[in-house]
Amino acid sequence: MSKKYKIGVMPGDGVGPEIIREGLKVLEVACKKTGVKYELVHYDFGGERYLKTGEILPDSALAEFRKLDAIYLGAVGHPDVQAGILEKGLLLRTRFELDQYINLRPVILYPGVYTPLKNKEPKDINFVVVRENTEGAYCGIGGVFKKDTKDEVATQLDVNTYKGVERCIRYAFELTKKRNVKKKLMLVDKANVLTYSGDLWQRVFYKMGEQYPDIKKEHAFVDATCMWFVKNPDWFDVVVTNNIFGDIITDLAAVIQGGLGVAAGGNINPEGVSMFEPIHGSAPKYAGKNVINPIATIAAAAMMMDVLGETKTAQVIENSIKNILSSNKIKSMDAGKMGFSTSEVGDLITEAVVSG
Repeated sequence: MSKKYKIGVMPGDGVGPEIIREGLKVLEVACKKTGVKYELVHYDFGGERYLKTGEILPDSALAEFRKLDAIYLGAVGHPDVQAGILEKGLLLRTRFELDQYINLRPVILYPGVYTPLKNKEPKDINFVVVRENTEGAYCGIGGVFKKDTKDEVATQLDVNTYKGVERCIRYAFELTKKRNVKKKLMLVDKANVLTYSGDLWQRVFYKMGEQYPDIKKEHAFVDATCMWFVKNPDWFDVVVTNNIFGDIITDLAAVIQGGLGVAAGGNINPEGVSMFEPIHGSAPKYAGKNVINPIATIAAAAMMMDVLGETKTAQVIENSIKNILSSNKIKSMDAGKMGFSTSEVGDLITEAVVSG
């Protein structure tokens, strides 16, 4: 008897419910086509619930999350809630509590999608960023002394453990091996200034690299990487980096792949429950207008299936996205400029799944 997956669904804030609706629409027909069975568990965590109840993410919900196979997330961020409250209390807490220690960001230029990079084609932009996801500057360790005075001191510690660095780099090496594209892994850091953490990352990287003689090991500083993402994206295969640098360079990567509307990401615990989402925000000014681009969310559903081991279903969704985009029916990846509504884009990809 085939496994029946239990998937938690958190639409979240702003445009989240609209894009999740389209993602679930495509997921349903793709799984029906491939025979994958699942059940959905819906959660209303986000800005509206917080404003009504003061509750962000109760411990009881985390206990339920641990019994799921995956989480499908829309967007987090509400205009009436102070920035950081939901992001830390819902998004980061889920990542940390479920030990989703890898942030996985495929950077793919789909056919038919405009990139601002001159003369670059889909074959030139196809790499993955592996970002450490549970340590670094986002741990929240630090404090403030003499606040609101001219003597104020604010500290935010960048925490890197050997265990955390090692498992992130191990994942990156294994992914490079599995992709079997250029067989090249690049470590990105700022070790010429951040010497202590940089030294740890480099020691682990090169020591572990001895176990992967067929993979080419490269290194670049983060500022140079930003330049090369734009100048020579075709150089890259897999990039591994720490939490804060990964957060920054993947937003740059989203631009070169055509914008946030097509950029999906995964928060991965290879031994536990992972969470999948578009990397864009909640875009409250577009909420309820049915104009937001749902492609990143649909691609996140494909990532979810792939990580669950349902590679055929993932491929069905990915191929359908590519087929629709290569047809040039969708005029732009920007909200309100696609030539179709949010639901119509979902319908197009759903029809491509059925007919593909």
